[in-house]
Amino acid sequence: MSKTLEIPNLDDLVVQHMHRDIPKIHAGQTMGAALNEIRSSPPQSSKIVYFYVIDQDEKLVGILPARTILVTSPEVRVDEVMVKRPVAIPSFATIFDACEFFTMYRYLAFPVVDETGKLIGMLDIQAYNAEVSRLEEKETLQATHKSYDDLFQLIGVHWDQARKGGPLEAFRFRFPWLLCNVAGGIVAAIILGLFENELDKVVELALFIPVVLALAESVAIQSVTLALEGLHHGDSSWRRLGKLLTTELMVGLALGAGTGILVGLYSYFQFGELALFGTLMIGIVGGVGLAAMFGMFIPNIMRMFQKNPQVASGPIALVCADMATLIFYLCAARLLHF
Repeated sequence: MSKTLEIPNLDDLVVQHMHRDIPKIHAGQTMGAALNEIRSSPPQSSKIVYFYVIDQDEKLVGILPARTILVTSPEVRVDEVMVKRPVAIPSFATIFDACEFFTMYRYLAFPVVDETGKLIGMLDIQAYNAEVSRLEEKETLQATHKSYDDLFQLIGVHWDQARKGGPLEAFRFRFPWLLCNVAGGIVAAIILGLFENELDKVVELALFIPVVLALAESVAIQSVTLALEGLHHGDSSWRRLGKLLTTELMVGLALGAGTGILVGLYSYFQFGELALFGTLMIGIVGGVGLAAMFGMFIPNIMRMFQKNPQVASGPIALVCADMATLIFYLCAARLLHF
């Protein structure tokens, strides 16, 4: 098998290369009715590898491998045997993202859905077509499988090389986002200057700033990681984002309460200041709660605007978490009359 592999421009959106004429069946159909419908109007532009199951709103709800629909009794309903919660590529994903899907899951095709979950197309491994046509010339199934394995490997190598790049390319791509941290540090210095009186009067406030910020940053990075993982397995929409933010806020507040109690109790036993305990509780609970929301919100909103969130999300989320936590912490100190 040749080691040349034609892959579309990695920055292209998958919608530019997907098939729109795809094998769709409805969840409420029987297998016999579904098969008759496909026979009467077969897709013309793509080979049938999987059947994609949709509901009345044409949203993707499942997948059926071709073999399943052929060997299952005609009386069985589609939704009884379909693979539920299918892995789909969102319409705002790029070919770079699609390479990761192919190398991670090793499927021959993926459905493409829009921001509402509606099935709009299918991207198959034929998109990387320099070598796929040669598979048809293989004489045995084993050889075909071996060829597909080679193809997956080539796509993986191509994706991995593109992901790593050279030092200069990595610097060019990553350095601008580090300026967020520079800007965040400057803003933090300004915020601290606004609360100079409180910090001068109570040295203990400054002593706990590192731990307060560290807790918020840790939770922000956890949320960013969960958000990026979720973007690999589903679409991003405003309704879904609202649910994710609500859940993440609740989790963040719980994490903040748990850690705030521990830090607050230590401060009380060490310095005997009830106001310091209250300040730490308010600062940590509020800061960690908002940090969790920022960590979930930023990757999703970047994807919804078709921006790559993997490098930028972390610095932006950390800056937002730091600013929110400092403001909560120092405002609490002022309100409690330190």
